[in-house]
Amino acid sequence: MAYLNLAEMQGTLIAMPRDFTVTQPKTATGLTALEWQVVAIAQHDRLSTLEKPSRMAIALGVLFGGERPNPRLADSKLEALRRISVLAWHKGFRLPQFEIRAFQEAGYTADQLETLLASISRGRAALNQGTRHEHGYAY
Repeated sequence: MAYLNLAEMQGTLIAMPRDFTVTQPKTATGLTALEWQVVAIAQHDRLSTLEKPSRMAIALGVLFGGERPNPRLADSKLEALRRISVLAWHKGFRLPQFEIRAFQEAGYTADQLETLLASISRGRAALNQGTRHEHGYAY
């Protein structure tokens, strides 16, 4: 019976086959179905939903009963997505640097931001195209 003396092999390099390749993990470029729903809902949110309501606004809401439901999401990652989506729907590519940083700190990649902005840009263009045709003129 033969045996392999592993003590003698300590420090020995093992050759890998020539066709062996190491692939780098791909960075995420897409969003999940839930995340795309957040983007779609954010299309209808106003820029004012990004601001914290003032004490006066809260008091008037309580007094007159006109309190709107809070659009903020409990999940901090999804809230970062909602915030950047609301801004992109309203302002296009003109996003504040601190919001981009918050988006990436929430766990999203630069590639995901690019995918998101490209999708919203197409949606904004489609909405603008529909508006122009509604009024009887096209550019």
